[in-house]
Amino acid sequence: MIKALMRIVRWTGPYKKRLILGCVCSFFMTWATAAPVMLAAWLLACVAEDARGIQELDPSWVWWSLLALIACIGLRFILTYGKNRLQESIGYEVAPEDRIKIGNVLKRVPLGYFDEVKTGDILATATTELGILELQGMKMVDAVINGYVNLAAVVAFLFILEPMAGFAALAGTVVSCLALTAVNRVSKRLTPRAHAETEQLAGDIVEYVRGLGTAKSYGHGGAAMRPILATIRRLKEARIAIEFGFTPRNLVHLVAFKLASVGVVASAVWGYANGGIELWMLLALCAFSFTVFSGVERVNDSAHMLGDLDDIMNRIDAIENAPYIDSDGRDVPLTEHGIELRGVSFSYGRESGAKVLSGVSCDIPEKTTCAIVGPSGSGKTTIANLMMRFWDVDEGSVLVGGHDVRELTCDSLLRNFSAVFQNVYLFNDTIENNIRFGRPGATHEEVVEAARRARVDEFVRELPDGYETLVGEAGSALSGGQKQRISIARALLKDAPIVILDEATASIDPENESLIQGALSELTRGKTVVVIAHRLATIEHADQILVVEGGRIVQRGTHEELLGQEGTYRRFVEIRSRAEGWRIGGAPAGDLREEPTDAS
Repeated sequence: MIKALMRIVRWTGPYKKRLILGCVCSFFMTWATAAPVMLAAWLLACVAEDARGIQELDPSWVWWSLLALIACIGLRFILTYGKNRLQESIGYEVAPEDRIKIGNVLKRVPLGYFDEVKTGDILATATTELGILELQGMKMVDAVINGYVNLAAVVAFLFILEPMAGFAALAGTVVSCLALTAVNRVSKRLTPRAHAETEQLAGDIVEYVRGLGTAKSYGHGGAAMRPILATIRRLKEARIAIEFGFTPRNLVHLVAFKLASVGVVASAVWGYANGGIELWMLLALCAFSFTVFSGVERVNDSAHMLGDLDDIMNRIDAIENAPYIDSDGRDVPLTEHGIELRGVSFSYGRESGAKVLSGVSCDIPEKTTCAIVGPSGSGKTTIANLMMRFWDVDEGSVLVGGHDVRELTCDSLLRNFSAVFQNVYLFNDTIENNIRFGRPGATHEEVVEAARRARVDEFVRELPDGYETLVGEAGSALSGGQKQRISIARALLKDAPIVILDEATASIDPENESLIQGALSELTRGKTVVVIAHRLATIEHADQILVVEGGRIVQRGTHEELLGQEGTYRRFVEIRSRAEGWRIGGAPAGDLREEPTDAS
């Protein structure tokens, strides 16, 4: 429990002083609450002695006592306000910094990290679980530290007034600590399972939403819910197991303090009966006996919550300490922008031994266009990903501008790249902000100019809100061609010297294709261009074409050179020519006895 508490204190970082000052305010706030009880006990004793004729009560003491009570109440509210201002907002200030840190970590890890760690796990950690730490962390620190600090002070006070009462309180405290230690052990043992199921549930829900359209089209909406229902059942069982594990130990904790309270009263009565303490002390001890432990009685909630928070911090640390792909990189400004691969071999799972690329070498001079073609799964996209250092090679090296990409940080490397993918992702924001993502500091005029060059301005001006139109989640309010043109506008605005086009026109209808081809021409002018495509119009004018098959480059040359050779490229061109010769309402241009195969 103490370990988890210290981790939370360390988690507050630069706000630690405020946390400590808040605890100091809380400590004196407790005594400002206790002082009126002591004062009332003393005044009642004076009234009783006056009634019995032992000692006459000075009426002025009643007024002085009333003023003292008012002062204590005022001090209590001042300290409460001070504690809340110092301490309560710390979690809300630290958690956003942690979320930003997680975001910065995730953009620097290799893509293989997302194969090992599920999206649902990351989502749950950065939102739900960090939210629990944000809401409960400071409350737990305050409850445990101030609960036990105040209890220690009260026990010391009881030893001064009546040693037997002090021993009774100390005995109850020791038994309570043992019970809470057991609660914390149970929490550490059972909480990770509950958190794992929470993360699994987040992942299942994401998967369900993404696949709901497919499930409905097959009439299997109910079947798609089964994984979610199974996870909900396991989560319920995990949480119930936690509660059942806590209950008997919580009972011991609470009974220990109730018995200790009885012991304090009995000790006070015994002391008064034997003349060891005065009447006001008896009244004060009786008043305190069932409230002195109230602060630490609630620590049973803190004990199991601290186990919860400890596991959450383990998960946050696991993400924040994920190895960066560019941990040894430097910020190197590139003056040249040619690309070279030297004997590159790569596999997505090194332990599996299945190589995606094997001994790949090529040279793409600056300001030239290189097209990469080949069958599905041949390694085309992998080559582009290695150029941008989404992954690191197993063997060989990738050079950009004469520098091994492993020498550079991801930011300094990717500053030189713009990429347009087949599956465009747009943020749930305005069209203008989606384009501005290419260069966040761009003015509205610069955004509009990029949009005009990418043929985006043509349809944006027809929209009621123009550039302020929200595109919806993942761009759902726009057509595929419109999204593709926005992604090209984004790349145009960035104006990077190297452009990667990965099947940028593969899923575009003929009407949009001419517009997008024009936009791509604007984007690639004067740049080093790597094109992954299967449309002949896109690749036949490339300065060089690389034909990839089985993870190796089996042919290279210009379109004309490769057409003059027997091999994969010529077969690819023949298939594509016949496939692209089909026309609506007519016969195919050529005899296609075999169904054309996508050779990309």
